[in-house]
Amino acid sequence: MTFCITVQPSGRQFDSAPGEAMLIAGIRQGIGLPYGCKDGACGSCKCKLLSGSVVHGPHQAKALSPEEEAAGYVLTCCGVAQSDVVIESRQVTEAGAFPIKKMPVRVASMERASHDVIVLTLQLPSADAFQYHAGQYVEFLLRDGDRRSYSMANAPHTQASTPTVELHVRHMPGGKFTDHVFGPMKDKDILRIEGPYGSFYLREDSDKPMVLLASGTGFAPIKALIEHMRHTGITRPATLYWGGRRPTDLYQSAWIEGQLAAMPNLRYVPVISDALAEDAWTGRTGFVHSAVLQDIPELSGHEVYACGAPIVVESARREYAAAGLPEEAFFADSFTSAKDKL
Repeated sequence: MTFCITVQPSGRQFDSAPGEAMLIAGIRQGIGLPYGCKDGACGSCKCKLLSGSVVHGPHQAKALSPEEEAAGYVLTCCGVAQSDVVIESRQVTEAGAFPIKKMPVRVASMERASHDVIVLTLQLPSADAFQYHAGQYVEFLLRDGDRRSYSMANAPHTQASTPTVELHVRHMPGGKFTDHVFGPMKDKDILRIEGPYGSFYLREDSDKPMVLLASGTGFAPIKALIEHMRHTGITRPATLYWGGRRPTDLYQSAWIEGQLAAMPNLRYVPVISDALAEDAWTGRTGFVHSAVLQDIPELSGHEVYACGAPIVVESARREYAAAGLPEEAFFADSFTSAKDKL
């Protein structure tokens, strides 16, 4: 027996099969619900249950606390409808969702950007093989059935000249996928990906100034947004805050500096939390999300696009709301690792 899922305030509807998570049902039918990890770890898909009954699969309390569940909130990524359901979701797209595809890709290049980051470029089967929004991600399909998610760091328009996607892979020692990338993987190896996934992309119907917040390799989808903004001529004021422990963690600062001359609307604020004396760092220090509030203590007139470690994204979400940022103006992609999803 299928159940009808209604999404308010858009009024869009779709059906969920028995035992099927609402998010997966929505993706299957082209309904653009917000989400990030799809594994009950990040909370990006959390929304209000207006009516009906939902049972949750495994998830973490940081994504949905018992108090939030008691207050009527659900995670669509692991919430299974037990009846017809009405939910309230602020990011349902009417159009523009691209089809999710599985495809083989070939390793075109591997460039060591820092001691623990590789810029991985993958050759696509053809220029029209893969469509996505700047900011979305793909999943690698591993041989044992596991998956690993990485955001595209290049904007879609770059496919016209070279059908490749650029990914920024940080080494997680002991990681099933990253140990392979930093070890035996070589040029021309064949991998399999599926995508595009994610609801993190630029909302172009706004003229509000933007805060682009990145920690670590959370810079990857932000880079794609910046490329897209430059290509399409978007001139909304935007300030990129990129945080790392040490200056070497900001592995493409030179690329950003190169964009500033061509994009007078873009500012760049690098922030370092644990610089050593040998780094001779003279720039901003502390937590990157706090640097935003030091510069913009009142955020009600802004939009924020935040990517990176879950603790950074969640701290920003909480503290920016207290600084006046409307919930619907905070867009995030929390970079949960396999360890985060345990």
